[in-house]
Amino acid sequence: MRRPVLLSKTLDPVLGVFTGLLAYYLHETNPRTAPPPDQTLNSLVGWRMEKRRQDQLKRDQEAETGDWKQVVGEAK
Repeated sequence: MRRPVLLSKTLDPVLGVFTGLLAYYLHETNPRTAPPPDQTLNSLVGWRMEKRRQDQLKRDQEAETGDWKQVVGEAK
């Protein structure tokens, strides 16, 4: 049995994604359902990216310090 198609095989997924994005946008901007300013998707993604940057910087500094200690230890 063939699956029912609303518009076409390629347009149906596009319509679904568009509808989902529109629903998300309306949910975020509606004054009744809008999350607090610090819990919007943009702020949460920014927070996560900043956390990753800090973790990467910390790992890089630890690796650099460890390499330097090894070089100084070999020179003695």
